[in-house]
Amino acid sequence: MAEHVIMKGFGLQNTKNQRSIDNMKPIFVKTKNVKGFINLIHNLRNKPENVTKIGLVYGNAGLGKTKTALYLSIQYDAIYVRATNSMSPKWMLEEIAKELDEIPRFYTADIFRQCVNTLKLNPQMIIVDEIDYLLADFRTIETLRDLHDETGVPIILVGMQLAKHKLKKHTHLFDRISEIYKFSEFEYSDIKQITEEISEVEITKDAVHLIHNKVKSFRQIVNTIDAFEKVAQANGLTQINENIAMEVLGG
Repeated sequence: MAEHVIMKGFGLQNTKNQRSIDNMKPIFVKTKNVKGFINLIHNLRNKPENVTKIGLVYGNAGLGKTKTALYLSIQYDAIYVRATNSMSPKWMLEEIAKELDEIPRFYTADIFRQCVNTLKLNPQMIIVDEIDYLLADFRTIETLRDLHDETGVPIILVGMQLAKHKLKKHTHLFDRISEIYKFSEFEYSDIKQITEEISEVEITKDAVHLIHNKVKSFRQIVNTIDAFEKVAQANGLTQINENIAMEVLGG
């Protein structure tokens, strides 16, 4: 009997019913936002040497920015670092050095040179998530800019809705950003694609419209599909229509 497993921990990545865990095939749903992030990466990587390769991805919470950044960091063999509150330049450089399989040195200047030398030998894109934590004190972002200038590797900053506005206040930094993409709310076509690719039960167009009107974050979409599947399984249904969807979603 097939096991029913939905991988929620990785956000966009989900698995369908499989007869064995060994042959599960993960699905990464390439929504409009995911494609926008990928396009930004391609644009940065293809820029001429005299153009900066710093990008900004921003948007509201719940739209899959972090999950997408994690997934794409694996796909593009990039360094992924998540900023934290009060993160100093030294702390950031230490995290980058560790991702480069280096043992961070003691002094900030030495760690910086360590990262530069390693990135010159083996260039890797750097994705820094949760940059909102760094916007109160711009020294850490300035260190990232310096790292870019020394190595030429693309650096992508990922932040919340106000990240662009806050960065604009520091024109000497904002002017260095050559690519910007804003994550937007899920469109009907995105939700239709997600339901078609990960749902084990058919969800009608009217039901998809209802999800679109009531559900905003990816996590909520996945939880809704999971609830639909449980209702279908419990009642022997092969399809979730608008009426059933309304009951599950509470009207």
